[in-house]
Amino acid sequence: MYYSIENKESGFTLIELLIAMTIGLIILTALSSTFLMQRKIYDVQEQIVEMVQTARAAMDMMTREIRMAGYDPTDSAGAGIVTVTSNSINFTLDITDDAETGPPDGDTGDSNENITYSLYTEDGIQKLGRKSTSTAVNQPVAENVEDLQISQSGNSINVSLIARTYKPDPDYTDPTYGDHYRRYTLTSVITPRNLNL
Repeated sequence: MYYSIENKESGFTLIELLIAMTIGLIILTALSSTFLMQRKIYDVQEQIVEMVQTARAAMDMMTREIRMAGYDPTDSAGAGIVTVTSNSINFTLDITDDAETGPPDGDTGDSNENITYSLYTEDGIQKLGRKSTSTAVNQPVAENVEDLQISQSGNSINVSLIARTYKPDPDYTDPTYGDHYRRYTLTSVITPRNLNL
């Protein structure tokens, strides 16, 4: 009598195992590429959002303070626009006393009464700076500000600010500058309430 012994255990052949590993590797590569692409898009969008928020916050701060230029409730401080150049503005107002605790005192020599906005470079980064007195040093308002244009037109102060991302994007080329930085331009027309320009 002849007995047939059948192998009841089944497994993968070497070819099946190689095919499964190849398919898995292709899927893993596709997922990695998708993840890296999404991460790059996220990083670029994060830089753009930061650039826009920084530019808007800086413009908002300048706008609020320039509107107050010339504030002089005692009519004795001589507050007003001191100088406007192509990339800076200096103006005065009388908002406090010498101790910075009381009402206006008739001069513009106290802190935050002689304000200058201008561009300066520190640690290789161009910044929009603010001086709170004529002898103060620039305090940064915004970083990566590429250009600031200020002009006076009749009763208005025109301000244009160009901010850029802090890192270049190799997949983007700026059509105007030809480099890989993204830029955001913000303009404002400000009419100081306390002046007859």
